Amino acid sequence: MLVNNQYPGPTLTADWGDTVVINIKNSLELNGTSFHWHGLRQQGSNIQDGANGVTECPLPPGLSKTYKFKLTQYGTTWYHSHFSGQYGNGVFGPIVINGPASLPYDIDLGAYPINDYYLRTADEIVWDTLHNPGPPPESDNVLFNGTNINPAGSGGDYSRITVTPGKRHRLRLINTSNENNFQVSIVGHDMTVIATDLVPVNAFTTSNVFLGIGQRMDVTIDAPKAKAGNYWVNVTMPTTSRCGTSLNRQPAAILHYASSPLTNPTDPGVVPPDAQCRDSLSYVPVVTRSAPLDQFTPSAKNKLDVTLPPPAPLVKWQINGTSIDVNWDRPILDYVLNGTTSYPAADNVVIINQKDVWTFWVLENVPNVPHPIHLHGHDFLVLGASATGAGLFTDADKASLRSANPTRRDVTMLPGGGWLVLAFRADNPGNWLMHCHIAWHVSGGMAVDFLERVPEQKAQVSAGDATAFRNNCAKWRDYFDDSGLMKIDSGL
Repeated sequence: MLVNNQYPGPTLTADWGDTVVINIKNSLELNGTSFHWHGLRQQGSNIQDGANGVTECPLPPGLSKTYKFKLTQYGTTWYHSHFSGQYGNGVFGPIVINGPASLPYDIDLGAYPINDYYLRTADEIVWDTLHNPGPPPESDNVLFNGTNINPAGSGGDYSRITVTPGKRHRLRLINTSNENNFQVSIVGHDMTVIATDLVPVNAFTTSNVFLGIGQRMDVTIDAPKAKAGNYWVNVTMPTTSRCGTSLNRQPAAILHYASSPLTNPTDPGVVPPDAQCRDSLSYVPVVTRSAPLDQFTPSAKNKLDVTLPPPAPLVKWQINGTSIDVNWDRPILDYVLNGTTSYPAADNVVIINQKDVWTFWVLENVPNVPHPIHLHGHDFLVLGASATGAGLFTDADKASLRSANPTRRDVTMLPGGGWLVLAFRADNPGNWLMHCHIAWHVSGGMAVDFLERVPEQKAQVSAGDATAFRNNCAKWRDYFDDSGLMKIDSGL
């Protein structure tokens, strides 16, 4: 499934502060679709968030929809379908929002998505992971900006990143995978991180970066004239198979100096230390935020417990005992617009009523499986994360948390068998998903829906937006009820 007949879809480019208008036509034969603008806060425009069953009904085949919102952030992100596992079939693409940078550079190389690739459809894999308790399948390949050689035989091409000798380059890395988490390194070159997700950070130079699913890392790469040649850009998979594996054991692209002949590199480089599927929390945001830890008291009210109960009969991930299962026909936003507060238990709604307060959330992960946790409508402060296998959060762990300008982003890793503490301010009325970004896990129910400041959310929806929302839902119901299709997963 392609966007504008491209894989990945076309890069959407705009400037910080622009209002963008994006027209979507669903030319699929059978499936609905929705478009989520990953990491964009949608301040005052929750209805544009693009999560079907949450803020909209799916767009039926043959029909069109217009999204309109203001870009209040800058940097690198991506868009993708939020209709079951559909983005794994190709419905995704980069977003570049021009703005300031924390380090000067000469050349912007643009967005560079890296993703796992499967010969089977995402729909087939979703079905299998729901019905089989074993590990998910290995990816058949890892693609760099949509291409790679075929690891199972002949064919394909390495992706080449062409740099100009003597210049500093900005490269916008995006992990657009379904299940694979990566470490990225370049033989003979360091990278300087200048943004994590859509958060500018103080320049931080490193030999490799970890990219969980959904994460972005803007880096600069210096290309000294003395180093002119060709170098491998390596993706290293974590040693734990619980963090994603591929049949391509050594995925790579090529960093090519424009002054040199096009050849394959010969130096394989050194495998970086295994990040163990964990984020670095050393990135320091340029714009400071601090959370008042004296207002944080761990309790049942701010805990989100991740569990994987025995199949009954399906393999379902749960948060606080519930696997989310949205209703495509009636998103939670419909309840808000109609003033109904009796939300279905299967929508896993978490209420936040107080205005502008700091909210603190302890995620505890019983299974020994890491999860990339993504929050819509906000970036969050990563106050702390345990070691893998450390067990549940205790009062004694509070002393280890960092509240003064910690790492801030919209995706971070929840350690397997451990805990993660996040904080965000209730300053954006709307209903916002928090979910694992492993496609098979969110399809299996691993999500909650934060319902934030409902009266204001209802008031901010214009009459025109509400009418378009209801009209699309009516058209979706007319289509789906007679289509013979079934929703086989959470719908997200």
